[in-house]
Formats: sequence, structure tokens, C-alpha cells
Amino acid sequence: ETERAEKKVKLSSSRGALIVLEGLDRSGKTSQSTKLLSYIEGLGYPAELWRFPDRNTSVGQMISSYLSNQTQLDDQTIHLLYSANRWEKRLLMEDKLKTGTTLIVDRYSYSGVAFSSAKGL
Repeated sequence: ETERAEKKVKLSSSRGALIVLEGLDRSGKTSQSTKLLSYIEGLGYPAELWRFPDRNTSVGQMISSYLSNQTQLDDQTIHLLYSANRWEKRLLMEDKLKTGTTLIVDRYSYSGVAFSSAKGL
């Protein structure tokens, strides 16, 4: 099974893969993402671990403030901020993938859909 997975990775090595891990809080996404990163790098391929929301961007800082209860925002606004946070990273993400870097993403758009659906949006 591992050999077959390694062959698949080698066949697509000219372009990086976008691997997204979604799940509930504390379900092991970060642990599994870290293990997967080590595995792919161990095969000799460039890979990076990304997390969303990315709290290092200007929009990410607004989200962080909301999540730590320092700022009150309505549900529609926070939904748009989550989306904007992903858009902030779009060009860099495309560049990384085109140049062969695999991106392992701890939460992405499906988390936004789940969050918004839970809020009735």
C-alpha cells in the first residue's frame, strides 16, 4: 500500500498537491497534518503546512480578535472575513502549487461552509 502511494506521489511531482484536512475541533487535524508533512518531506518533496484562518494577515487578525471575544461581529461579517482570509493567500497558494510544493492545509473552505450553515447563513 505504501509503495503504491509513493508511486502516485512521484507521478505528480511536477505540480504540488493541495491536501486539505477538515474536522471538528481537537479531532487530530494538526497531528495528522504534521505527520503527513514529515512523510512527504521524507520522500524528498517540498511541502508546507498551512492553517486557516491564517491569523498573520490583516484579515486574519480581525478573525483572531473575534475568536478571542475581543471584537463583536455579526455572522455575515465573520463569514465574509473567513472567505477573504482564504483569498488573501490565493496567489501565493497558486504559485506554490505550480512550482511543485505540496500544501497540506489544516482547515479550508469546508470549515467555512460548516460554520456558516450552523449559524443559519
